[in-house]
Amino acid sequence: MFALIFCPLAALADGRAYLDTIPVFWRTLYPDGGSGLYCGTRFAAFDRDYNIEHVYPMSWVGKALRCGDRDACRRTSRRFNEIESDMHNMYPARKDINRMRGSYPFREIRGEQHIERGCDFEIDHRAHVVEPRPEVRGNIARAMLYMADRYGLQIYEKQRRMLLEWHRDDPVDDAERRRNEQISAVQGNANPWIE
Repeated sequence: MFALIFCPLAALADGRAYLDTIPVFWRTLYPDGGSGLYCGTRFAAFDRDYNIEHVYPMSWVGKALRCGDRDACRRTSRRFNEIESDMHNMYPARKDINRMRGSYPFREIRGEQHIERGCDFEIDHRAHVVEPRPEVRGNIARAMLYMADRYGLQIYEKQRRMLLEWHRDDPVDDAERRRNEQISAVQGNANPWIE
């Protein structure tokens, strides 16, 4: 039996790498649906209210690589395509919450002002930061730390300390280990923060 290996290192310079990764992501990791990153709400397979959230924002990557906006980077930067198509940085999220988060960094926000009832996700538009629910902070931290380490992307020291704390406070669970193994089997590399 042959396995289809998707490798972001072989990202296409024409910007199709991420677009080609999208069906692989859903088919491999969430063929029957799953839970959204930010609210934890269950979704069914092919739920149009959900899309892929890049935990480490791609706008930050575009700025770091100085390749322009996302479309320009897809057309001109092989490195951007490699980074954008890395599934260790991707989680399903409700489209509206993904838009609200934008490229705001993660922080802890004083008080409890959830965006909606039953969803422990907070946004401080004045400070341009978001706070995810405690149950996924470790997952977010490990994705962010992986991206910084693997691709030499910047995380400010204060944020890095917080992410390391989240990594310790919300340890790796069996579901995250399985997800890491599935990505490794398809993509060819694991997230060492999970292993």
